[in-house]
Amino acid sequence: MRLYLTALKPTDSVTDGFLPSARALGCDVTILTDHEGHGGHGDRRPGVVRCDVRDPRALIDTIAHLGRPDAIFSNSDHLQAETALAADYFGLPGKDWRACLSAKNKYLMRRRLAEAGVEEVRSVRLAPGDPVPADPPYPVVVKPREGVASEDVMLVERDLAAAVAAVRRNRPGAAVVVEEYLEGPLRTVETLGDGSRVRVLGGFATTLGPLPYFVEERLDWAPDGPHEHVLNALRALGAGFGACHTEYVETPAGPRIVEVNYRVIGDHCDFLMADVLGVPLFEWILRVHLGEPVPQPPPSSRHGTAVSLVADRSGTITAAPGAEERSRDGVTLWHRPLRALGERVELTRTNRDFLGVIRAVGPDRAGVEAAVAAYRAERPWVIAP
Repeated sequence: MRLYLTALKPTDSVTDGFLPSARALGCDVTILTDHEGHGGHGDRRPGVVRCDVRDPRALIDTIAHLGRPDAIFSNSDHLQAETALAADYFGLPGKDWRACLSAKNKYLMRRRLAEAGVEEVRSVRLAPGDPVPADPPYPVVVKPREGVASEDVMLVERDLAAAVAAVRRNRPGAAVVVEEYLEGPLRTVETLGDGSRVRVLGGFATTLGPLPYFVEERLDWAPDGPHEHVLNALRALGAGFGACHTEYVETPAGPRIVEVNYRVIGDHCDFLMADVLGVPLFEWILRVHLGEPVPQPPPSSRHGTAVSLVADRSGTITAAPGAEERSRDGVTLWHRPLRALGERVELTRTNRDFLGVIRAVGPDRAGVEAAVAAYRAERPWVIAP
């Protein structure tokens, strides 16, 4: 089977998740990318072909030249619509490009959900040069229309014009969305669909860092929640194929969608979900793209958490634990460093401030909490000014 995987920069999800799973399924993998550094581990590196992956015409032309595909897949936030168009061109299972576009564009998502009667959240799109509303109903959230990783997302309680100007300085030419602040616990629903049915795999409760920023510092396995509201939102968007990571807030008025990420959850929570459920998650996702029906996830009573180790200051990393896996008292814990010893850190107040990530799985929350606390005490990250 011939699988084409479109990608931008290398990620752990692709390198350590999807590529080994594709090999396990017997796929001949070609990575199409415009970035350097892609590949696998050891002697079984996939072919890498340079391509303008943001242009569906170039993508289709390159694939036609290389050979008929059995599946075309991407886990990139930025390439879902282009990859969906290429899959459709070759008559392969894939996502609806309109759903990909509506999910990625936060203003289109708001408009589509309102038109379908799912929910209404006040939202304004500001193109470059558009005037800023003079007296919005504060508090509001300012965010890039197509941003990721909490970059340039902030809570604004006064002086909206200054906040919008700051985002525009960082992102010249980009549109900005201003929407009402959704107050309440932040949670996620993780789904996998085959175009006919959508399975809920589970979900997470998210712990954010201090406002006015929205840095996701911790996610705890929390599979229960208002799944029907989220599924209604996904149906309205047409997002019923492949993996999807949806964030919502439990507001006093009911659940409200924050964003729909039409790919599997990241920041090592994809690996955590596979660990908690005890299933080959990455294989499941690829099998759907190869035309197989989505399986039913098994019940699980285990607890899991992913803790992002966030820099609290700018400076130079003078002590850092390495990659490690260990098991104690029934809890398995993994640490993955994201920065290197001696590296200079400049605070951004986004997910880019992560130094490393710990994920842990065990029979109950108390044991997992104790394992994470013990590891952090034994293996601290140290930043010197």
